[in-house]
Amino acid sequence: MTVDVVRLGDSGLKVSEITLGCMSFGGGSGRHSWAIGEDESRVIIQQALEAGVTTFDTANVYSTGRSEEITGKILGELADRDDIVVATKVHGEMRPGPYGHGQSRKAILTEIDNSLRRLNMDYVDLYQIHRYDAEVPMEETMEALHDVVKAGKARYIGASSMWTWQFQALQNVAETNGWTPFISMQNHYNLLYREEEREMMPYCAATGVGVIPWSPLAGGRLVRDWGVRGTARSELNEPKPSLNDPGDKSIVEAVTKIANDRGVPRAGVALAWMLSKPYVHSPIVGATKPEQFAEALTSVDITLDDHEIEELEAAYTPHTIQGHQ
Repeated sequence: MTVDVVRLGDSGLKVSEITLGCMSFGGGSGRHSWAIGEDESRVIIQQALEAGVTTFDTANVYSTGRSEEITGKILGELADRDDIVVATKVHGEMRPGPYGHGQSRKAILTEIDNSLRRLNMDYVDLYQIHRYDAEVPMEETMEALHDVVKAGKARYIGASSMWTWQFQALQNVAETNGWTPFISMQNHYNLLYREEEREMMPYCAATGVGVIPWSPLAGGRLVRDWGVRGTARSELNEPKPSLNDPGDKSIVEAVTKIANDRGVPRAGVALAWMLSKPYVHSPIVGATKPEQFAEALTSVDITLDDHEIEELEAAYTPHTIQGHQ
């Protein structure tokens, strides 16, 4: 099993077809109280590198910076910086006060320096806005991000969950002013939540934007029997599809059936479905145990046929928008 490297949209950045999500690292408190510590994180990062994973995604807000510290330290010891892609994000509250969160020029220029210090790196490959900030003019945000790139502190910029019109408007501001555009969208997408297929995915495909979805296993709901209680992480952090949705139940059962028929993990089937979509480049998979990540990695060797894809998609019903806030 070897994870391939793919081009992220129309950009020159090449990422592994599975990204290791580093929100699990930190041993933090509050909403990240479930996060694992440095020694446990090292095992999973080593596992990822040995499998050919080159891309690692974190954020300043994960365990209030501790995820960046652990991720940067371990990658600094185990990997060649020139051979890996490190992504982080800005938006969430890092401290009290008007500039401790958001995407003002002041916040962005402060937080990129804080992230680089915690990562112990001179630059990040992909710097992403974690959400849309309606309180800051688009021009201010996009110019600040452009300045981060021109200062050599980020190679590329990306965005995360928002309405398609918001993403398009930000891109238009960058294009109009000759500033750096986003090369990627990190959005909420999985077999139980496909609302992004209505507008965001077609827009990204049409404009050459790479897609690196988060929560590809629906907070674990796609890899456990329907109705079984989730982990501390999924209960605290993931958007929660209704347990009364018959469509969701049927989809989980379809994943289980195909996995059993093939003799592969359910995570492999759910992620193989995602990798079958031409607009998806690198799903972000988090793990707190090596066996979880090992099961996810099986997806790169699974090719679903048309009948299996139809079986997985048939029961889907529209869902309330989740993940924009």
